[in-house]
Amino acid sequence: MSAVVIGASGGIGAALVAAIEDEGVPVRGFARSFAGDGFLDLEDEASIAAAAARSGRPDLVIVATGLLHQGDRGPEKALAELDADWLARNFAVNAVGPAIVAKHFLPLMPREGRSIFVVLSARVGSISDNRLGGWYGYRASKAALNQLVRTLGIEDRRRNKRGIVVALHPGTVDTDLSRPFQGNVQPGRLFAPDRAAVQLLDVIDGLGPADSGKLFDWEGKEVAP
Repeated sequence: MSAVVIGASGGIGAALVAAIEDEGVPVRGFARSFAGDGFLDLEDEASIAAAAARSGRPDLVIVATGLLHQGDRGPEKALAELDADWLARNFAVNAVGPAIVAKHFLPLMPREGRSIFVVLSARVGSISDNRLGGWYGYRASKAALNQLVRTLGIEDRRRNKRGIVVALHPGTVDTDLSRPFQGNVQPGRLFAPDRAAVQLLDVIDGLGPADSGKLFDWEGKEVAP
């Protein structure tokens, strides 16, 4: 078995690389901040294709990337804060980038036996679970990602009946992405990256082909679309 983690410089991504290595599985990490053979920019398809060409035939691919805030821009609290450029950037990183990764990596994965393509998504991408409103760009781009995962799962089943394409919600993890929004997290629900990585790998271990195309949380519970 071999694995690939995209977004390996982030808090969750780096922890996933370490946890996979601890299990004795060869793993390659890619990130925009990495130099040389480790470079991959989600908004640069040529770099994604080049990284895929260096990855062999991985059994497990995890896209551990995401955008919630950048500089002075953060999730919108109200309609008046909507901005076309910021919405487009959310979709570029949270939905389009992972889809292009799938375009180049899924065909490399085994055509027989168990293979797993994972993207990190978010519960707030669930339309039926949206009771608070706000966070327009992040919610909508993660909802788009969840739909892409559903569609990829249907197509990939024709390539490998035991292949799994799935979205996972890691919970609130103590990383740069969540740091400005940790004040309202319930006690015991803010996870260290190494704990989050182990929880995610436990969920992955328990997945089967019937789970392909779905979104699960860090406890392995399915999240409604």
